[in-house]
Amino acid sequence: MIERYSIDRMARIWTEENKFKKWLEIEIAICEAYSILGLIPEEDLEAIKKRAGFDVERIKEIEKRTKHDVVAFIESVSEFVGPSSKFIHMGITSSDILDTSFSSLLKEASEILIEDIKGLMEVLKEKAYAYKDTAMIGRTHGIHAEPITFGLKIAHFYDEMKRNLKRLEDAKDGISYGKISGAVGTFAHTEPFVEEYVCKKMGLKPAPISTQIIPRDYYAPFFTTIAIIGSSIEKMAVEIRHLQRTEVGEAEEFFQKGQTGSSAMPHKRNPISSENLSGLARLLRGYAIAALENIPLWHERDISHSSVERVIAPDATILLDYMLERLKNMYRNLIVYPEKMARNMGISRGLYHSEAILLSLIKKGLSRQEAYKITQRVAMACYEGDMDFKEAVKKDGEIRSYLTEEEIDHVTGDGHYFRHVETIFNRVFRS
Repeated sequence: MIERYSIDRMARIWTEENKFKKWLEIEIAICEAYSILGLIPEEDLEAIKKRAGFDVERIKEIEKRTKHDVVAFIESVSEFVGPSSKFIHMGITSSDILDTSFSSLLKEASEILIEDIKGLMEVLKEKAYAYKDTAMIGRTHGIHAEPITFGLKIAHFYDEMKRNLKRLEDAKDGISYGKISGAVGTFAHTEPFVEEYVCKKMGLKPAPISTQIIPRDYYAPFFTTIAIIGSSIEKMAVEIRHLQRTEVGEAEEFFQKGQTGSSAMPHKRNPISSENLSGLARLLRGYAIAALENIPLWHERDISHSSVERVIAPDATILLDYMLERLKNMYRNLIVYPEKMARNMGISRGLYHSEAILLSLIKKGLSRQEAYKITQRVAMACYEGDMDFKEAVKKDGEIRSYLTEEEIDHVTGDGHYFRHVETIFNRVFRS
């Protein structure tokens, strides 16, 4: 049955309430660092920690006047704190708060996405082992090639998601940087100790050097990683779309009782989840381009990146969270038809054994070119005349001058196609 999934956990990260909580956490940490340096009296620090708060609606109201979200936030916090608020935001700039919080929020989001990938990998592993020995035809260019197993196909997806997991873990580390270095990053009105203290408290590392902002090449790999994962999702979705085609019919998405495929044609069972995922992957690639274009800013900073990130950060992470959950659900409930796979293997009437015959002729002393020409002649005759390849090989005088009937039977068995499946599985799942 189809499971329900929710994006609430990821969406909560990007709420205004959570954003302002993160800002307040950073502002208080800055005050703590100043207190350690003796720049804020203990009683004022205690007042700030005890009274500090904010009101989202009040911030919106103030912002109508200030046209500046951080200034509006600080004014709202000051209304809660009172006289000791004069120490809040001392010697720092808005981007110190914005970028440090942005890194922290992306880090939180990446932790959810990492969980999502691990959950998908569990499902893929289960499916791979379930169909490890389920034979099907392999296809290159959409044309019958040589046999594989459906389990091997899923193992490929698992291994790709394993690489994506590593990419995302690296991307998480890559965005785990903060900055509290002032208006153009020179610490003119603050101390490097403050940055070190705040970053450690937020679970981040200090950017070795920053301008008014953290350079955007820190963030671009995160969004390109999201796009790569989206493309892997699309790859897995496209596979189902192809396998579900009427002419193939080897696997299909779960179709629940009462579901409608078409308003006009009652017989339709369409791969709608796969198609949705293919479309959504395009958005993720678009967000990656936007993140790359955020890197070249004017001098020490402009704000052309800010409007972009307000869109792509929540959209990309929420969307990927949704896509990974939907893909996991789709593969968990996938309907597989081994008998149709077996039937489809027979459509080409043994033509997939052509390489086995080619190699057998080479072993008998023919050059590769000679062996290829002979084998292709028979294969093309079978292709165009709908003949059984194995029988045609046995009847071909030129081939029979090199190969006995017993040798032909031996090399045209299916066993050798699957003899290393266990080795491959060990490499993928036990490494």
